[in-house]
Amino acid sequence: MQSRRNASLFTRFASATARCSGRPVTFVLAFLVIVVWGVTGPLFHYSDTWQLVINTGTTIVTFLMVFLIQNTQNRDAEAVQVKLDELIRATRGAHNALLNLEELEDRDIERIRVRYQRLAEEARAALRSDGGGDTDTPEAGGDGAAGDGGRRQD
Repeated sequence: MQSRRNASLFTRFASATARCSGRPVTFVLAFLVIVVWGVTGPLFHYSDTWQLVINTGTTIVTFLMVFLIQNTQNRDAEAVQVKLDELIRATRGAHNALLNLEELEDRDIERIRVRYQRLAEEARAALRSDGGGDTDTPEAGGDGAAGDGGRRQD
């Protein structure tokens, strides 16, 4: 696996840009640019060039930021999916067919979602009727073994 140091230049740049763009200081700096631009309006007699500067600048920044932030979000989403896949894979009783689910066609995902929605409705109905649990795992701090944190003891 690559560490951050070994990541491509673009990956490091995109990650750093996404981190920086989400900070309050960056917002304040952008706000100050707008204030300075607004204050200089009378100096430049609100000319077309004065307006063009802010329009061009904000358009360029927005255009480039879309791609950088999308790259970062794609990478983060893929990492989360891999982590979720590992949790499914490592959990006894979990359905391995759900691994890599995001790669299925929409109709297949919908079919699986409907099945899980039905299971959830049945579990809620059972909870309302008998008040029991909907898993074979005791609640944390419940009737489980002391110190088990509510985990199943296999």
